[in-house]
Amino acid sequence: MTMTKRILSFGEILWDILPDKMILGGAPFNFAFRVNSLGEVGLFVSSLGMDELGEKALQKARELGIRVGLVQRHPTLPTGTVNVSFDANHLPHFIINPDVAYDHIRLTDELAEAALACECLCFGTLIQRARTSRETLHELIDLAHDAVKFLDINLRKNCFSQETVLYSLEKANILKLNDDEVRQLRHMLGLSFTSYPYFCEFIAEEFDLDYVLITFGERGAFAGSSLGEQVYVPGHKIKLGDSLGSGDAFSAAFIHSLLAGHSLQAACELGNALGALVAMTHGATAVISTDEIAAFLQSSTQRCHHPEFS
Repeated sequence: MTMTKRILSFGEILWDILPDKMILGGAPFNFAFRVNSLGEVGLFVSSLGMDELGEKALQKARELGIRVGLVQRHPTLPTGTVNVSFDANHLPHFIINPDVAYDHIRLTDELAEAALACECLCFGTLIQRARTSRETLHELIDLAHDAVKFLDINLRKNCFSQETVLYSLEKANILKLNDDEVRQLRHMLGLSFTSYPYFCEFIAEEFDLDYVLITFGERGAFAGSSLGEQVYVPGHKIKLGDSLGSGDAFSAAFIHSLLAGHSLQAACELGNALGALVAMTHGATAVISTDEIAAFLQSSTQRCHHPEFS
């Protein structure tokens, strides 16, 4: 039996305000929910306002089985919100409201102890947009020096800078990004090549990364390692609900598999499967059992290939 891992997920918790409803989310929150559902100890770190939305968020997090002992409350700032709309391809677009509670996560003794004891620390760039949370994250990264640092880069408009991106890349062991973020990172770094394998190879060497993961939505995922291993797994043709949380599910399943000692291929296959299952639902936190994941992996769904890897 594999040992349960302690995975610290640091970042935003917020309400996604959709055209017809509100859904609790935030990439680190969704990630914590998914690693818990896979049997790991997902420890979620964030901050909520002392408002009605904060109370509802705490209640919902508890209902989802998320450990909230490291979720702080800010006395004056509101709980985070995001206005979400969808394009013709069902892809979400976000307006992320600034100066909210999760921008001001403080370092506490309990948080420092959790960082010292974790096997993996997951973080992104959005949470670094404000000074307080950014400085707290820097402290946690230093404290969690032996842990795997998983960077889900999440380049949200007006919520990152070149400085925070470069810092994050330098501190991470694993980088996960989507194909649009590859284009943004290429532009930021002044890179001219277009091959995904070469991009992974260059970024891994430049920033001393163990793995670089690129997701292509319905067209699957590609991963490269610092040892030269390269893996492409095609996507699954599914009936789309919406894509909220599917990338976070990929991240959770990938790190769960990798920390258990499975191969890069197996980790990508599991991430791809759970991401597809989440995309078949509505919202980011639909309950999906390990039995459902296993059945999906054994099914004969039609696969969707990226043209570069056909």
